[in-house]
Amino acid sequence: MALNVGKPVIVQSYKHDATLHRIWSQATVLYDDDKVVIVANDHTKVIEANGRFWFTKEPSVTYFYKDRWYNVIGIIKPEGISYYCNLSSPALVDEEAIKYIDYDLDVKVSVDGAISVLDQNEYKKHSADMGYPAELCAILEEEFRKLQAEVRRRAEPFATDGIAAWYAKYLTIKEEN
Repeated sequence: MALNVGKPVIVQSYKHDATLHRIWSQATVLYDDDKVVIVANDHTKVIEANGRFWFTKEPSVTYFYKDRWYNVIGIIKPEGISYYCNLSSPALVDEEAIKYIDYDLDVKVSVDGAISVLDQNEYKKHSADMGYPAELCAILEEEFRKLQAEVRRRAEPFATDGIAAWYAKYLTIKEEN
């Protein structure tokens, strides 16, 4: 299913056991093809599985890959762009939302390019508790290595000019609506 550029979409993340993890109430579609959906949002309501909610603090541009086991959020801050990358299933797009399974392990890239690996203990715990199959763990570990290599190479979307251009498109769409 193709999404309409300029239109809002909901984003839903799940855990491996199919429980709902988090919902982003709205993102604006900037691009959609057979490999990636790119969306942007700003001060968006995020609803946790327990019903609590919060709002994102900064605008962001997110790449939801349909053929990679991670997604990438470029966060636009006054001092520059940082990145938050979720190890996840490839994104599924249907009439309801962009959906993916969150596999806990995350990579954070600060504005200065420093890389931090987050939630390793959560990944280990959930992989045991939810019984991640060995084949899945092998895929996730390989994709995790690829993701870190992409960050180090500053490949798209880790080249800040790409995120800035998508954000400019988002601002233009907002102005037109």
